[in-house]
This record gives sequence, structure tokens and C-alpha cells, in this order.
Amino acid sequence: MRLNRPLVTASAVLAVAGLAACSPDSAGAAPAEGDGPTVVTVGTLKGQPHLYAPFLYEGVAPEGVEFEVVQFDTSPDIKNAVVSGNIDFGVAGVPSAVSGAAAGQDVVVVAAAADGGSGIIGREGLDGVESLAGLTVGYPQGSSQEILLRLTLEAAGMDADSDLELVNLPFSDMAGALEAGRIDAFASAELGPSTALQAGAVEVASPYDTPVGRVNIGLYTTGELIEADPELVQQVVDTHVQATEQMAADPQAWADGVVAEFGIDQAVVDTAVQNIWPRWEIDDEYTAQVGALVEQMAALKQIDGDVDLEALLDTTFVEATEAGGDS
Repeated sequence: MRLNRPLVTASAVLAVAGLAACSPDSAGAAPAEGDGPTVVTVGTLKGQPHLYAPFLYEGVAPEGVEFEVVQFDTSPDIKNAVVSGNIDFGVAGVPSAVSGAAAGQDVVVVAAAADGGSGIIGREGLDGVESLAGLTVGYPQGSSQEILLRLTLEAAGMDADSDLELVNLPFSDMAGALEAGRIDAFASAELGPSTALQAGAVEVASPYDTPVGRVNIGLYTTGELIEADPELVQQVVDTHVQATEQMAADPQAWADGVVAEFGIDQAVVDTAVQNIWPRWEIDDEYTAQVGALVEQMAALKQIDGDVDLEALLDTTFVEATEAGGDS
């Protein structure tokens, strides 16, 4: 039984993996022994307001369950840790879950987590996606932001590859590259858009007016854990729902928590939370948007394989929460 271990970071993932490997229940949460709690490990990204919910879990956890937050650098890292059994749950990008499912990995989204968190941002004077014609635009290749950019351009009768000069950049480099004049605009995820806006950039166009909508972040685990301990999965989803609703109900407290946890500039975080919509429901609209995301990822050859949406999106637990089911 794992008790009172400190929060770990991506550099300590191997240590988490080693502990899990030594446990007879390495694919699931550490079981309670006697009166001890069950310890659930949850992966999330460093310094990202749209993936902050796990930091609130402990405050609303049911009796007998404790949470440890494991911080990673990328959503694919979180997904890989989930499917390998090194962590129990992940709050991470839905595209990573889609990629895992397409590759035959055991990954199941059991709740939404946050919508939005993307932006198409440019230097002062740009207005509308049409104003990007002939300009240098940064984007993170293989991301949902690439898909949103391409679809937004397509809706305006433009082609990303022929009408723009695309530059593949890491998320963390976008705002700096724009400020330095190396690019004219970028499509990226928070905190890049809010950092650039605080430095005088402008929103060129909304990235959300496409069939993919605002879909971005989800809570996922494995089918193996769902089968082995559905009661625990329900407890985690119920906890996630409370944390997510807490964020939605008090955005300023959410922003302040992000600043306190990560030491990020307050103005940037305050701007970012206005571009993020915490959510947990998996409804028909959400399912359709994830389906559109899958189609676009396949069209761009970001995935190679079929994705069964019914298997990827398990609505059992959010439906039980909505119905007032037992935790």
C-alpha cells in the first residue's frame, strides 16, 4: 500500500513505474490494506490551467481514496503511462487517446475535462483568417491545433499548405517566435495564446467554428482497470466531476490556484481561463466532435487504424454521476 508519498514529476515517473511493478496490482490503484486508503495516481501536464483539475481531487476525494498527481511534459507521455499501468488515470489531450486507440492500445475516456484552450494568434493588424494569406504561421505538427487551423482556413476557402508558409514549432516556442518576428501568427494551445496576447498580439480568428468544436481534454484510464474495479473508476469520475465544477464555478480561484502551484504570471493565467471551459459530460455533441476529430486525424495521417468511438468513449460513469449514482 502506497501511503503519504510526495507528489512526483515527470523525472520521477520511473520511480512510480518501479513501485507499480513491485505491486501485485500494478495495472491499477494501490489497494487498501486494513484501514488504509486506496492511492490513485493521476497524470497531468505541468503548468497548464486546462489540465488543473487533478490538483483539486484531494480536497473532494471520497473517504478511503487518496490521490497523487504525476506531472508530465506531453499528453502522449501521459497516455503511455496510463496504458502501461504506471499511473491509473490521466487528464490529457483527447487526440492522444485517439492515437492510442488507433494503435490498438487499451485507453478509454471516462469523462471530459476541459474544452477550448486553443488560439489562432497574430501580430497587431491581422484580422480574420484571410489576413494570413502569404504569411509565416507557426503550428505544432500532429496536434489538434493543426487540425483546427486547417479546418478554419478551409472554411474560408484557403489551403494551409499553399496559401501559408507553415513552420512546425514546439508549443512553448510560439509566443516567443511571434514576439521576435520570426513568424507572423500561430495556432497553438494555452498558455501560448494568452502569453502572446499579453505582449500585444491579437486574436486573428476563432479556432472553434469547425466540426471539431472546442474538444480538447479528457479523463482516461484503461479498460482493464474499468473491468477490474468499476467502483473505483466511479469514485474517481465523481471526484473529477466535483473538481471540474469547482473550477467552472469560481474561475478566479482556479486561476489563483494555477499561479500558486506553478508560479505563472497572473495576467497570463487570468486571460487563459477565459479561453477554457471546464466540463465533464460526454454528451451527443461531444461524441460528434470527437468523431470529427478522429476523421481529421485520419485524413492528415496522424493515425493509422480504425477507432471505435463507442469503445473509446465510455459514458457509463458520467451517466451514473448525472443520475445521482453511488460513488
